[in-house]
Amino acid sequence: MNKPLKLSFKKTGMQTTIQDLGRIGWQEYGVPESGAMDKKSLRLANFLVSNPEDNPCIEITIIGPEIHFNQPAVIAVTGADLSPKVNGKLIPLNEPVPLKEDDILTFGRCKSGCRAYLAVHGTWQVPPWLESRSTVPYAGALAGLPPILNKGDEVQIHYDRLPDKEFEIQVLPVHRNRFRVIPGPEFHHFSPESQNALIRTEYHISGESNRMGYRLEEKLPGALPQNELISSGTIPGTIQVTKSGQIILLMADAQTTGGYPRLAVVVSEDLDSLGQKKPGDPIGFKYEIGQ
Repeated sequence: MNKPLKLSFKKTGMQTTIQDLGRIGWQEYGVPESGAMDKKSLRLANFLVSNPEDNPCIEITIIGPEIHFNQPAVIAVTGADLSPKVNGKLIPLNEPVPLKEDDILTFGRCKSGCRAYLAVHGTWQVPPWLESRSTVPYAGALAGLPPILNKGDEVQIHYDRLPDKEFEIQVLPVHRNRFRVIPGPEFHHFSPESQNALIRTEYHISGESNRMGYRLEEKLPGALPQNELISSGTIPGTIQVTKSGQIILLMADAQTTGGYPRLAVVVSEDLDSLGQKKPGDPIGFKYEIGQ
């Protein structure tokens, strides 16, 4: 190609960010893990366009962007069904899709899920920060940290040739509403009523939720721990409970320490499905067998 591929953002949607598999190994310094909320979908998108599995992708939340491609490209969209279209025509999910020069990618109605992943074949010209190219939307303007994508931004991608292999892949989406948990470090500080209520109650994700964590609308009943705790380590999937019974489910951009008691932790294999939930969605929990 005579000139590099540029993705020009004419509109950016609700929250459009660059994500990869996360910033692993820096949590002891207070840096969140971050990365895709649905890492399985990100890996699949990269596989479909012949990229390494840890290549960056565009994470698109509920309302998608409008992107102009100045050169031919091969893309794949996975995860949530946000009605992706090229030049106004629907394109399939979970398949490689060739684009021509000056094609426009847009998104429409959210039919399922919450977050879609756009992979584009090639080497993304996005500088890493602490060995990752993941944006942290709530970290502020840290030097070197990839920013949230805004109208007028461009992402540049270099490659020598388009992938020459063609294949189809059948993907069955996982629509999970109950998520497996194991007891957290302070599990036995909670009353049996609270321990049982966690798995017997249907909860709903509140509007005060984001990539840092989901707040649940329903409060946990029973006798709750009231003593202050020394701030201790947390990971994505940790279920914290405040003195008032507010349940906070930590997600990809969560802080690395916290002072609320940790009732349980979501099994890591279930976090990708959990990352596709949006405000208003019902969720439940079940204790992992053998724990």
